[in-house]
Amino acid sequence: MNKHLLITVGNELMGDDAAGPLLASMLKQLPLEGLEVIDGGNMPENYLFKIREMTPDQVTIVDAADMGIQPGEIRLIDKDEIGSVFIMTTHTLPLTYLMEAIREFVPRVELIGIQPDLVAFGYPISNPVKNAVERVYSWLERSDEQDSSARTNFGTIINAVSG
Repeated sequence: MNKHLLITVGNELMGDDAAGPLLASMLKQLPLEGLEVIDGGNMPENYLFKIREMTPDQVTIVDAADMGIQPGEIRLIDKDEIGSVFIMTTHTLPLTYLMEAIREFVPRVELIGIQPDLVAFGYPISNPVKNAVERVYSWLERSDEQDSSARTNFGTIINAVSG
């Protein structure tokens, strides 16, 4: 069976940047078989050693990303596009660094971006972003019920949850 690790990134105190931590919280309350979760907060690079120890076959990172689309929309961000997409600046290091470091020992690393509405200190997560996180969780749950190996096709997740 494929060992899949989901790493969420974000800051719960910064409005829609809390998308990742919200998803991690949902998955910790209602875990899904075959899916490990790390809430990387705003310093996910601190978990590189743990990620290496877990020896996953696939890592998916979920973060708020300003992609110039409607708030709450979800996209799989291609590794070649990451440099041109503005990733939230609340993180200590760019996600490109984290992804490249993980790629040294994990064959498949992907980034799912959720378009934020407002990223500002002390604001709650917006409804469109909260709904997007719930859509991602629902897809993960459905794929778990069908076959946890179905999670390996994230082109499918983006089509399913964005529509």
